[in-house]
Amino acid sequence: MTSTLETDTIAALLRRVEALESEAEIRRLEARYMFLCDTPCPEFGVDDDARRIDLIMDLYAEDAVWEGVGEYYDGQFGKVEGKAAIRAHFERFWGEKQDPALLLNAHYLTSEQIHVDGDEAEGQWIHMQPWLFSDGRAMLRSSRLNNAFRRVDGTWLITRTRTENVFIAPLSPGWAESYPSTSVLMKP
Repeated sequence: MTSTLETDTIAALLRRVEALESEAEIRRLEARYMFLCDTPCPEFGVDDDARRIDLIMDLYAEDAVWEGVGEYYDGQFGKVEGKAAIRAHFERFWGEKQDPALLLNAHYLTSEQIHVDGDEAEGQWIHMQPWLFSDGRAMLRSSRLNNAFRRVDGTWLITRTRTENVFIAPLSPGWAESYPSTSVLMKP
């Protein structure tokens, strides 16, 4: 027969393990989102942006919100609510032929904080991303992320992507001497 102390200890350990597993799943979820947003897309077999958008949308809850906030991103990104509006946001970004074309964009996440409360969670990160365009222009962006997540049928999904500009800095032409036109990272 187990004592109340043993039962309470086991219950506390189970809560702690569940919180750690949730943090790990949320970390992978956020990293997957960033991975799919990289250019060229490193996901093997994703040869078009429509498929990329489908994979990104698999990460979002139906009632999710995607928004740019703060004095710089309010006007640039605005706020869209619901999965259909988020899809349209990504279709505007990748669906239209950009001139100049985006050749390189890679996301680097840092300063992570994940706070789990049962089936809800929030996470904060800072991310940096270099951008390189076909006309030689290049920039480095940094943003703060304050995102929210919910466990739906046992799977963590994004319920809010909120990004705020930290800085945008132009990079000198030719700063990147070597970069791939396609990614073969995940190729079997």
